[in-house]
Amino acid sequence: MNPEKAPIEAINTPENEPSWWSKEGLKSLGKDVGVFAFVALFIILPFRIYVAEPYLVDGRSMDPTFSTGDYLIVDKLSEIKRNDVVVFKAVNANQPNKSFIKRIIGLPGETVIVKDNTVKIINSENPDGFTLDQSYITHKSTGSYQKTLAGDEYFVMGDNRAESYDSRYWGALNRVYITGKPIVRLFGIKTYGPMPVPLLNKFDILPGKETE
Repeated sequence: MNPEKAPIEAINTPENEPSWWSKEGLKSLGKDVGVFAFVALFIILPFRIYVAEPYLVDGRSMDPTFSTGDYLIVDKLSEIKRNDVVVFKAVNANQPNKSFIKRIIGLPGETVIVKDNTVKIINSENPDGFTLDQSYITHKSTGSYQKTLAGDEYFVMGDNRAESYDSRYWGALNRVYITGKPIVRLFGIKTYGPMPVPLLNKFDILPGKETE
């Protein structure tokens, strides 16, 4: 068919588009709302609950790995290993609905010995202990702490040790409080892309909100 002789009804122009309040317009709107509701209910919501969730960093406790303004996607399914950075719910009842971000230092069943900027790990594979590689740390701190972890506990610390409120102060982190670990930085003060390894951090964070 010659395009110049196409029926005018087949051309969607502002003049012949159905009004939103017309029967056709309301039907189209209802279809759009239905699609949006389906996507939100059966795709986005389950994804956020079971797979991944966005967080926004606000603070210096994880400097230099994470900085204020970094927008992170947190993976909820991956296995937690040493040196992973994890997001977890507040263990203090006085901080309801808050989340934090720190680095995994000690694993379940291990003994963690902190002496200033040196961390020693004792476990079944290393009964004499080994010194943890922390070459990523640029902020130094002082003080001593020792903790033996139970079978479902982790020892976490912020990379900015001098400004991190972590397991050295409030003890071990139970696995049930851990939400997941950041895998992608979408944007922020620094660069974006896959998370560097090792990761570091300590800041408060709220889903979709700023951290403190």
